[in-house]
Formats: sequence, structure tokens, C-alpha cells
Amino acid sequence: MSETVAIRGSAVAAPRRRGEGLTATTLIGPATVFVAVSLFAPLSILLRYSLNDFDKATKTMIAAVTPANYIRFFTDAYYTSALATTIEVALLSTIVCLVLGFPLAYVVARTQSRFKNLLIMAIVLPLFVGNAVRAAGWMVIFGNKGFVNAGLMGLGVIEKPLEIMFTEKAVIIGIIAVTLPFMVLSLQSVIEGIDRAVEEAAFSLGAPPLTMFRRVLWPLALPGVLAGTILTFILAMNAYATPYLLGGPLFKMMAPLVYNTFTQQSNWPFGGAIAFILMAVTLTLTVAANLLIQRRTKR
Repeated sequence: MSETVAIRGSAVAAPRRRGEGLTATTLIGPATVFVAVSLFAPLSILLRYSLNDFDKATKTMIAAVTPANYIRFFTDAYYTSALATTIEVALLSTIVCLVLGFPLAYVVARTQSRFKNLLIMAIVLPLFVGNAVRAAGWMVIFGNKGFVNAGLMGLGVIEKPLEIMFTEKAVIIGIIAVTLPFMVLSLQSVIEGIDRAVEEAAFSLGAPPLTMFRRVLWPLALPGVLAGTILTFILAMNAYATPYLLGGPLFKMMAPLVYNTFTQQSNWPFGGAIAFILMAVTLTLTVAANLLIQRRTKR
């Protein structure tokens, strides 16, 4: 009798599971199709364009299948230096965001007062302002007659204005201001899930704060570190408004270079090649960092 009931129960459960799977597929299907079409269709077209030739005299694209645009990029020091600068700026920005964001994320995660929501809002609030507007604000601060130089000269610290605008330092500061909230939010959500008793147990065993951080908190927070660094690095690698406004025309990063190649030179094949190189380098470095952190986590 019990076997018969079990068989009937499984027979009833099987259609239910199939129905649940069908419902889930129905719900996520349209969004998946939309994302796939809107992402891969333009990329496929751009990839095909990147293999075409370009007539500089008439500024027209000629149908072909050639790797000349990619070869041109990697054999020209101007473009390879732009790629190196982009990677350098993205790495430095990510490291600084991690160093600055971890303590802030820890404080927000461990705060139990009623002001916690206000702290989170203060972190999220800069995201309501566009990157171009924030970059314009930094231009006012970093200019020769801006807040920084005027304040230092007023205090007698310097005699002539510091050259801050149109430098790598200005670009890095601007990118950090844009990406820091993403780092903090990624870390804060993971640290909140770490039981406070684990830290207290480490302290009760005689571990000093730095040892507790290195042996307990840091390994447990690695998923948040990974998510925050990947998100920050990708945003920094593809930043456009900040390097364009704070770096000036002589400071070259990949995203402004792609835009200028498309708009000013009208060279769609070469612009497509630059875009794909930027995407490939970003994905490669992101996957490599992910594998490295996961390998260290397993150890």
C-alpha cells in the first residue's frame, strides 16, 4: 500500500516539476532572448566591420576579410601605449577603491544604529549624478584657479598653481569617485553575511586585529572582493567621460580612442577592431583575476 502511494506521489510530483520548469523558462525566456539579440547582434556586425578595409581618400568601408586592422593596432606604438595606459589606470583605480572601500564597507556592514540606511544612501547618492557632470565638477576643483590651487595658494603652501588637470592623476581620481560606490556595495553585502561571532572567536583566541583580518575576515570576504574588483576594473577599463574631460585630448585611453576613431576619422573597421581588442583584454584580465582568486580561496 505504501509503495503504491509513493508511486502515485512521484507521478503527481513529476508533472508539477515539469510545470515549474516550464514556468521558469517562460519567465526568463523573453529577457534572455532580448539580451542575447541586443548584445550579440551588434557585436557580430561590429566584428564583421572590423575585418573590412578602409579607403582613407573617400573615407568609405570596403568589404574584405583581413586582420590588417588588428595588425595595425599592435604594431603602432601610439595605440599600444593607449592600451597600456588604460590597463594601468584601471588597475590603480581598482586597487585604491579596494583599499578605501573595504574599511567603509566594514563599518556600514557592522553598523546596527538607525543611521545605517542614511550611510547606504550617502554611498549610493553619487550614482544619481551622471559621469559627465561629476567630471565637470572635478574640472572646477582641479583647474588652475580651482578650489585646490586657490586654497593652497591662499594658505601660502604653493606660489604657482599645480598642474592637476589633464594628467593621469586627475583621471584616476575621477574614476575612483565613479567606481568606489560599486566596490563598497559589493563588499558590504558580503561582509554582512559573515557572522560577527567568528571575529569575536578569533579575538578571544588572542589574535590581534591584523591577524584576524588576514586569517579570518579577508578569506571570508573574498567573494565580495572578487565581485567588487571585477566590476570596478570593467568600469575603469571602459570609462569614457572621465578620461575625456579630465585627461584632455593628449591623454589617450581606449574608450575615447574608439569614439574618436568612429566619429572623427569615420574609420569603422579600425574602430571596431579597437573595440574588440578592448573587450578581449578586459575579459581576459577579468577571467585571469577570477581564476587566481578562486585558486587562492581553495588553498
